[in-house]
Amino acid sequence: MALKTGEEYIESIRQLDLKIYLFGERVENPTEHPILRPSLNAVKATYDLAQDPEFRDLATAESPYTGGRVNRFSHIHESTADLVNKVRMQRTLGQKTASCFQRCVGMDALNSVFSTTFDMDQANGSSYHAKFLDYLRYIQSNDLIVDGAMTDPKGDRSLPPHKQADPDMFVHVVERREDGIVVRGAKAHQTGASNSHEMIVMPTQTMTEADRDYAVTFAVPMDAEGIFMIVGRQSCDTRKTEGSPMDTGNPDFGGMEALIVFDDVFVPNDRIFMDGETEFSGLLVERFAGYHRQSYACKTGVADVLIGATALAADYNGVPKASHIKDKIVEMVHLNETIWASALACSYEGTATPSGNYMVDLLLANVNKQNVTRFPYEIVRLATDVAGGLMVTAP
Repeated sequence: MALKTGEEYIESIRQLDLKIYLFGERVENPTEHPILRPSLNAVKATYDLAQDPEFRDLATAESPYTGGRVNRFSHIHESTADLVNKVRMQRTLGQKTASCFQRCVGMDALNSVFSTTFDMDQANGSSYHAKFLDYLRYIQSNDLIVDGAMTDPKGDRSLPPHKQADPDMFVHVVERREDGIVVRGAKAHQTGASNSHEMIVMPTQTMTEADRDYAVTFAVPMDAEGIFMIVGRQSCDTRKTEGSPMDTGNPDFGGMEALIVFDDVFVPNDRIFMDGETEFSGLLVERFAGYHRQSYACKTGVADVLIGATALAADYNGVPKASHIKDKIVEMVHLNETIWASALACSYEGTATPSGNYMVDLLLANVNKQNVTRFPYEIVRLATDVAGGLMVTAP
C-alpha cells in the first residue's frame, strides 16, 4: 500500500470503534470532537510531511522489510544518518505544529522491541523476533500509527508489582491460553492514544522472577475488545471550543494524553513479543528510554515557534530594540540550541546493536533529557516576561 495522505489517515481513524471517554461520557466521534480534533490535526501533519516532495528524504525511508518507502515514524534505524534524520524530522514537525505530534513514542517502541526480541531469541532460542518482523511489515505496509505504552499507574512505588495491594497497578497476564494471553491493568499518560491504530505495550521497569506475569510485551489494535481510554485534561482545553480569534493556534493543533484501561484484553500468540523473560525487561526499558530521550528534539521545534512569537510580542509592545529584551531572546535561542546540540550529539554517536538497527548514545541521550527537564521552562518564563501581563491574564 502507498503512503497514506493526511485525509486518508483521518478517515482510517474514523473507521475505528474507539472507546474514548471525556467529561465522564463516551466520545462518539473523536475525529470531530472540538477538544480532540486539534490533536488529530497534529498527527495528520506527519502524513502531510511525508507527501511533501521537499521533505521526502526526511519524513520517509526505504524499508528492507517491505521493499518500499515507508513513513519514518515506522522505520527501523539503519545508520546514524537515520538517527539524525529522525531528530531533524521532529524539529521540523515541531515548527509546523507548535505542539506534540504524538508519533515519537511509537517509533521508539518499534525500534526498542526490534533489537530486544532479537537478543531474546539469540539467548533463549525463542521466535519473538520473527513474529515482530511480521508485525512490523503489517504496520509499514498499511502506513499505520503505533502508540507505545510503557508507563503504568504503579500504585505504591516502594513495592514491586507482585506486592501491590491492587495487582492492576501494572499491566499483567491473568490467563495463558493455547492461542494467546489475557491481560489486565492500565497504562498512564498515553500520548496520541485516540489518534493511533495500534498499541505496543511494554514493561515499565526491570522485573524480577516474582514479577514474571508483568514482564510482558505485546501489540493490540486500539479498538480491541476491553480497551478503554480516559482522556487527560489540560488547563486550557475548553478554550478550543470557544472559537476565539485570539487563540489562533489553539484550535488548530494540540496534543492529547489518555489513561488506557485493559479490561481482560485477549492477545493472540502472533502478537506477543515477551512473556515472562524478566531478564530482558530492564534492557527493553533502557533502550526505549534512550530513544525517547533523543526524541525530545521535538521541543526545539515548538520553542522555535515560541521564540518567534515572543519577538513578535516585543514588536507589538514597541520594545524590540531594548537591550534587556534582546538579551532575553538571545538567552531563549541559546537554551533551545543547547537542547538541539545534545539531540544531535546522541544521534551522531549512535552505534549498531547486534540486531542491526542503530541505538543512540545513552549518556548523551540522558543529557538531552536533563536539558529538556530544565530549559523549556526557562524559555517559557522568558517569553512571559517579554510578552507582559496581557498574555498571562488574557480574558
